[in-house]
Amino acid sequence: MTTTTPLTVYFDGSCPLCQREIGYYRGKQGADAIEWIDVSVDDPQSGDLSCDVAMKRFHVRKPDGELIDGGAGFITLWQHHEAFKSWGKFFARRSFRWLITLGYEIVLPIRPAIQWLFRRTIGD
Repeated sequence: MTTTTPLTVYFDGSCPLCQREIGYYRGKQGADAIEWIDVSVDDPQSGDLSCDVAMKRFHVRKPDGELIDGGAGFITLWQHHEAFKSWGKFFARRSFRWLITLGYEIVLPIRPAIQWLFRRTIGD
């Protein structure tokens, strides 16, 4: 019997934006093949990823143990999530990878403002 380590997604469940986005991914077929860890509640329990670091950036751990963050982390999620494989394949191309990376780096510093808007519009 072979045991396969799943892709592990580390996300900030205290962030309304993150909650909504991760909820979307988790609601799609194939999400049960991925391990989802809310770092606002559970310590990542990983020597190379602290809770503090995981709360500040999106991280995924590939089945081979490699830790990926930021926009590349989303591409990796899409590559491993059954419902988003075509997105993962498309954005994994070097000619498009920069677009996701840039988008993530632009949104990250304004995430607190986006969180505030989400809290105001959907309530806490």
